[in-house]
Amino acid sequence: MAAKPELQEQISHLPHQPGVYRYYDDEGIIYVGKAVDLRKRVSSYFTKQDHNKKTQQLVKNIKRIEFTIVNSESDAFLLENNLIKQHQPKYNILLKDGKTYPYLLLTNERFPRLIPTRNKQPDDGQYYGPYANQGALNVLLELIRALYPLRTCTYNLSPENVAAGKFKVCLEYHIGNCKGPCVGNEDEAAYQQYIQQIRQILNGDLRLPRQYFREKMTAAAQEMQYELAHQFKQKLDKLDEFQAKSTIVNASLTNIDVFSIASNEKAAFVNYFKVMNGSIILTQNLELTKKLDETDAEILAPLIMQLRQEFASEAREILTNVPVGDLPLPGVSIAQPQIGDKRKLLELSIKNVLYARKEKESMNEKSKDVNEVRIMEQIKKDLRLTELPKHIECFDNSNFQGDNPVSAMVCFRNARPSKKDYRHYHVKTVVGPNDFDTMYEVVTRRYRRLVDEGASLPQLVIVDGGKGQLSMAVKALKDLNLWGQMAVIGIAKRLEEIYVPNDPLPLYIDKKSESLRLFQRMRDEVHRFGITFHRSRRDAATLKTELTDVKGLGPVTADKLLNKFKSVKKIKELTEAQLVAEVGKAKAKVLLNYFDQQETATPATSVE
Repeated sequence: MAAKPELQEQISHLPHQPGVYRYYDDEGIIYVGKAVDLRKRVSSYFTKQDHNKKTQQLVKNIKRIEFTIVNSESDAFLLENNLIKQHQPKYNILLKDGKTYPYLLLTNERFPRLIPTRNKQPDDGQYYGPYANQGALNVLLELIRALYPLRTCTYNLSPENVAAGKFKVCLEYHIGNCKGPCVGNEDEAAYQQYIQQIRQILNGDLRLPRQYFREKMTAAAQEMQYELAHQFKQKLDKLDEFQAKSTIVNASLTNIDVFSIASNEKAAFVNYFKVMNGSIILTQNLELTKKLDETDAEILAPLIMQLRQEFASEAREILTNVPVGDLPLPGVSIAQPQIGDKRKLLELSIKNVLYARKEKESMNEKSKDVNEVRIMEQIKKDLRLTELPKHIECFDNSNFQGDNPVSAMVCFRNARPSKKDYRHYHVKTVVGPNDFDTMYEVVTRRYRRLVDEGASLPQLVIVDGGKGQLSMAVKALKDLNLWGQMAVIGIAKRLEEIYVPNDPLPLYIDKKSESLRLFQRMRDEVHRFGITFHRSRRDAATLKTELTDVKGLGPVTADKLLNKFKSVKKIKELTEAQLVAEVGKAKAKVLLNYFDQQETATPATSVE
C-alpha cells in the first residue's frame, strides 16, 4: 500500500538510526513501535504487499508520523514500553494494569497486621505481591494466620494506650487466634520474631519458620509438654504441605522467571512462573487479543518487562520457550533450556499455556455450538417447523438485461456456511429474463439430483423473491413428489416479509430475531456467490466474442491467450516478439493488424 504524498515526505526524512515511531490518526496516537532503523521499519508498512487485514487498516488510518531517536535498541525498547502504557494506543497489545491485582500489606505499626488490599499507599507499610489472583493470596494468608497469632484489630497499640487500659480483648483472643497485645498480654519481641518469619514466608523462603517450629517442637518434647509439641508438629506439617504443592524439580532452582507463549490467529496466551527456593510462589496465565500480525517474540518481549515490574521480580535468570532477543535487563540471562531440570520447569510452563489455549478454543467452540442450536430452535419456532432446520438451502437468480442468466445456491449446515455444498447453475431451458421459470428449473435440477444420488434433503428451502418465485419452487417440489418433505419460504425485497405457501399474507418476524439475521446472512451470501459467477461468465463471454470475431484466429487460440493473459487489454500490450512466441508468426500478424484497425477506427477525443 503506497504512502500518501504527505506521509511519503515524512518517511523520506526519517533517519537510519534506532528509535521509537508513533502513528497518529485525527484523534491521537494509534500505534507505537520501536526500530533499529527507523526509516526502513516505517517504510516497510507502506511497501510490503503481504500485510494482514488489521495491518492494512492501521496503515489506512495513519495521518501523521512522529519519531524519537535513541542511543540503542534497548533504549528504544524501554521508551516504547513506557509510551504504550501511557497512551494505550488502539493497535498495540495492552496488558491489564497491575493496580487491579491484590497485595498483602504488612503494616508498619507497633504489633504489625497482615491485611489483603488492592490499593497501594507506600507509607502504610511493606507490600508483598501482587498476586495473580485472589485465591493464591487467600491460601498464603490462611497459612500465615494458622501459624502465627497476629492481631486483626485496628487499635493504636501505643505503649501509652495499652498501659492506660483503653482496650478490651475481642473474640479473636478468646478463640486463640490472638494473644491480646491490646491489653499487654503479648511480648513485643516475640511478636517481632513472628513478623521476621512471616517476611521470610512472603519472600518464598520457608527455611527460617521451619527451623523455628522444629526447635520449638523438640524443646517441648524434651520437657514432656507433648500437647504443645503436637501443636508445633501440626504447624510444621502445614509448612510442608504448602511447599509440597509448589515444589518443582529440586530446591537448587532459585530466583528464576519462566515465561512461555502459545498463540493462534486471534490471540496469544502467556504463562508466567515466579520461582524461588525450588518453589513456584506465583503463577499467572494471560490471554491477549492480537491487534496486528505480531509474532510470539514480539508479544512476549514487552510482556516479560511488564510482568517482572508488576510482580516485583528481581530474578537474574529468565527461561522462555521462544527467543526474545536482547532485553534491557543488565545482569539478567535469558535462555531456552533443552535438557535438565530447567527444561522440565519450562515444559511445565508450556504445558500450562497450551492447556489454557486449548481450554479457550474449546470454550469458543462450545459457545458456537450453543449459539447455533439456539438459532435453529428460534427458526423452528418462528416458522412453526416440525423439525430442527439443521440443513438449509437458499436460491437466487442473476442476469444482466436478460443476458447470461445464472442461478446460485448456498447451503448452511448447523447454522454455518457449508461451502463445499455451494452450487452454480447455468440456466438451460429458459430464454430471457424470466425469474419464475428459472427458479423452477434450478430447484428441479437440485433436488432431482439429490434424490438420484440418495443424498439427504434439507429441512428448509429459501428462495429469494416473493410469491411468484415461491410458487414455482413449490411446483417444482410437487412435480418431484417431494412436497411435504421440506419446508419452503420466500424472502421478499423487504427482508422482514417472509412468504409461506398457501398464505396470501406475509409472515412478519421480529427484526431483532436471530432467525431473520441468519436469513439475511444467507441472502447476502447467495447474492455474492451468484453475482461473482455471473460477472465472470459475462466477462468471459465478452472477451471471447471480441477475439473470436478476428478473422484468421480460431477459438482454441483465443481461449489460450485469454486463459494466460486474462484480458484483451493485456494481449494488446504484448510486443510482436511476445505474440510470435505465443501463437506463431501468421496469427501474430493477424492480431496486430486487427488491433491497428481498431485504433484507426476509434476517433480521437479531446478534453476542454
